[in-house]
Parts: sequence; C-alpha cells; structure tokens
Amino acid sequence: MHLPEIPPWGPGSLAAEWPVLIECASPRPDTRGLEELLRRELDWAALFTLAEEHGLIGLLAMRLQDFGETLVPPDIRQRLQARHRAQLLFTLGMTAELFRLLGRLGDAGIATLVVKGPVLSVQAYGDSGLRQYVDLDLLVWHKEVRRATEIMTAAGYEPDVPLNAIIAGKIPGEYLFTRTGTKLLVELHTEHTFRYFPRSLPLGKLFERQIRVVVDAHEVPALSAEDELVLICIHGAKHFWERLMWIADVAAMVTRQKNLDWRRATAAARESGAERMLHVGLWLAADILHARIPEDVAAAVRGDAGAAKLAAKIKEWLPAAGYAPPGLAARAAFRMRMRGGPIAGPAYLLRLMLSPTEEDWVEGAEEKRSWLLDGLKRPLRLLSKYGRAGKK
Repeated sequence: MHLPEIPPWGPGSLAAEWPVLIECASPRPDTRGLEELLRRELDWAALFTLAEEHGLIGLLAMRLQDFGETLVPPDIRQRLQARHRAQLLFTLGMTAELFRLLGRLGDAGIATLVVKGPVLSVQAYGDSGLRQYVDLDLLVWHKEVRRATEIMTAAGYEPDVPLNAIIAGKIPGEYLFTRTGTKLLVELHTEHTFRYFPRSLPLGKLFERQIRVVVDAHEVPALSAEDELVLICIHGAKHFWERLMWIADVAAMVTRQKNLDWRRATAAARESGAERMLHVGLWLAADILHARIPEDVAAAVRGDAGAAKLAAKIKEWLPAAGYAPPGLAARAAFRMRMRGGPIAGPAYLLRLMLSPTEEDWVEGAEEKRSWLLDGLKRPLRLLSKYGRAGKK
C-alpha cells in the first residue's frame, strides 16, 4: 500500500514535537528537561497524532500526567486520558482472550509461548496495558498448526490461511485469525514463519529457556528476557525501525530487567545470526533514548561500524513513522547490511526475496505444494509495491 505524501500530523517540521516524544519514550526521562520542552510553542494536535503513529500514547499520557494546565492544555490531557483508557480496556479484553486460548491449546496438549504484546509490556514496562499492541502473537511447533487451527476455529476465529493450504504445506508469513464480529486478532508463528530470523528459529531452545511471566495475576509461558530482547531487535529490523515504540521497547527492557544475562543474550543473537540486529537495537536505545547498557556490551556495539551506519540512516527516517519509507534499492541494501558479511548479507536478501508468503500465492492454487510459481511471483510483487518509492 502506498502511503500518502503528507503524514496525518500535517506537513510541519516536528522540530518542537519530536523532542517531546523522545523524552517521553525514554526509560529515564529528564523531568526538568521535559518541562523546558513543554514550554515551547507546540502543535499539540500534531504531537498527539505523532504519538499515535509511533505507538506511544500510553507513555505520553503517563509522562505528562504530573504536569499542570499551564504546560499541558486541558483538552489535550482529556484526549490523552480518553485514548489511553480505551487502550487499557482493549488490552484487558485481549489478555482475557489470551488466557482463554492458552487454556484451550493447553488442554489439547499444544505447547505454546507468548511473544511481544502483553508479555513484553510486563517485562519492559511492568504493566500489561502500557504498551500499545493490536494482536496476540503465539509460538507453536509447525507440526501442531493444523490442530491449532482447528482449535482456533472452534473458539470462534476465522483463519486467514485455509486448512487445504496448511495440509499442502504452504508457509504463510503468519497464521492469522480474526474473531468474528470483534477486533480481536491472533497470529500463530512457527519455526518456519519467522523468515526475518537470519537462521531458522531455534524453537526447541526457546521452549527449553522459557519462563513464566505474571500477566494480570496469571502465569503466562513466555520467552526468557534474553530471547525476547533478541526477538524484538529482529522484529524492529524487519520493519526498518520505523516506529519509536520498537526502540522504546528495547530501552525499557534493558533498563527494567536488572538481572539480564548479557552473555546469554549475545549467545542467543549469535545463535540466530542476529548479532548486528541486536547491536543496532541497542545502539538506537542508547543513542536516542539514553538507555544504559554495560560497558563491555556497549564497547561491542560501538565496535560494530556497520551498526553505527545503519543507526544513522534509521534516525533519518524515524520521525516520519513509516511515511517516508526507503525505496526498493535502499531496502535491499538495508537487509544485507543488517545481516552483515559479504556472503551472509546477499544470501539473506535472496532468501527473503524468494520465500513466498500468502500474499504471493497464486490465486486458486493454495492447495498445491509447489512453491516455484509463488517464489517467482514474489520479486515482481515487491518491485510493484516498493518500486515507486525507489524512484524518488
């Protein structure tokens, strides 16, 4: 989908609003500095919309709640509170649904891990409703997808990937489910769907290292903090780090998780071939949001010249929240550099270009096992989707 030329907050420069959002997203905001920023002439409507687009309404509302009316206009405070309240009500419904689905999958003997969403919100912010999310992400073994789809269907969900495609062995980007008549979305992922992991998802090891995270008084099976950190850095890289929320997640995670095992985190990144992705995430968290990381880790991050160059490019397009996307050639170069290495980088890009998702499946042939036509169709679709941006 081609994004509009003018972003929803208007054509302004954001010279005053962007620093406010940055300070609010920091895990250790400078209260005095934020007060000085709020005394500037702000376009409050633009700031509100900017926070929405970057997924940071919750953090903005929390950081501004202690400032008086002389700094935060009453109508903006009310809008923030109303929007945050709506977000909290939505996440309460999502977590209740999560517990129901985990119960059904567990009763069927299907091992499941929860990633991102409410679990990340608790691990990073200590509050399941503070982080903005719109779906639930669950990890299961690929061999269980058919049974899991049947269970999800029985639970009132409509599968985006039909059973005949699952039986044929088609691999989508994710197994998406929509609850009929609601806004509830659930994505099932397997060791085969996380294409943006440079190497195959080490699902067995993730299950071995799993922990329990308490979400609204319920214990939820989740990735270890170290594995979650690596995953959110890979996820940020997948989306070109176009939203400040993803950087805020990294900064909050490394700040709140006091006992983070950095050796294990580094080993987990190496295991997945995601060392540079981790470095870029940590670089952005430290450079933009002033997250503190141990000196030996910081030295390794600073020593990765490729990570520094990527972080500099990301900072250029970050404020636009995806409304100034890199073109096709820039995207390809980014993918290769994010993987690193003269052989690993092109190989990673080639795999991403030729690994079809459900968007590439030949219409009417979902039940056919051959992926060749789907794989050949994918580069043409990507060229059509991103080629226009690449001409600018």
